[in-house]
Parts: sequence; C-alpha cells; structure tokens
Amino acid sequence: MSLFYDTLDTPLGTLTLEASEHGLSSIRFPNRPQPTAGKIARSSVLKLAKRELTAYFARQLRAFSVPLDWHGTAFQESVWQALTDIPYGETVNYADIARAIGRPRSARPTGGAVGRNPLPIIVPCHRVVGANHTLTGFTGGLNIKVALLQLEGREVESHSRIEVGNNLVF
Repeated sequence: MSLFYDTLDTPLGTLTLEASEHGLSSIRFPNRPQPTAGKIARSSVLKLAKRELTAYFARQLRAFSVPLDWHGTAFQESVWQALTDIPYGETVNYADIARAIGRPRSARPTGGAVGRNPLPIIVPCHRVVGANHTLTGFTGGLNIKVALLQLEGREVESHSRIEVGNNLVF
C-alpha cells in the first residue's frame, strides 16, 4: 500500500510517484488515474526517485538505484525483475522475457505482466517490443514509449518527432 506520493514535472508531463516506507511502488503517467489515498510527503524514497528520474531525463543516468516496493503475483514479479535486466537503449521482445524467466511458452502472459508493471521507466517495460520489432502498446501511450526509446538513443522507425501534450519531446 502506498503511503506517500509526490509529483515530478518531466518532458513527458507530470508524473505521480507513489511510495511506501520500503520503496517506490508506482509511477503514474499524466493519462493515468491519480492516487485516492496517501499524503504528499518528502520521503527519502520519493526524493531519491525524483533525483534519479530527473537525471535520467537529462541523459545523465542509465541505471536506477531507488528501492522498489512492487506488489504482484509471483509470475508478475518475476517478469518485472527480468525487465530490470534489459540494458539501457536496447530492446527485447516478450518471448525473450518469457525465456529469461524460464517460461519459454508464456510470451502472451508475459505481455500481460509487462502491461501491469507499476513502475514504468525505472522498470523499463518501454524496452519491450513485438516479435517482429514493431512497437506494441504502452501504459503511458505509444507516443511516450517512442519518446523514452528515443531518449535512450534507440532509433524508432517512422517516428522522428514525437509530441506529448503541448511539449515537443526529444
């Protein structure tokens, strides 16, 4: 359960960060419902998450160290853990993740778990693409997925300039 939340203005819009006493538990994009409980607080976890995300968007950080406090099924958590192993600026497909968790025939359920990732950006689900390297859905919207991949130096076919809201991104 998230006890605290705060917001962070980014090139993608305002992100809402939620944390427990143990770690960061959620990142919400501007198009996602906001928390109904919790209080705005300056917890050390939120402070570190904001500092690291700011550095990431400034292209000064490639790996996060903020403690995480995700909650899902054992299968979901194994998928989310595998996502943290995808190198900065690289992409993999759902079958790659399924193989990485020892469930090679579970590409479809793996996709479902990727879609339920509560910590996008830090747990880099934006680095997962379709089997034929096409872009697939993303919680924040496909335009945000493209912007994150471009930020990491990944060329994304047919998308040279992406606008998110009123802000030109990357």
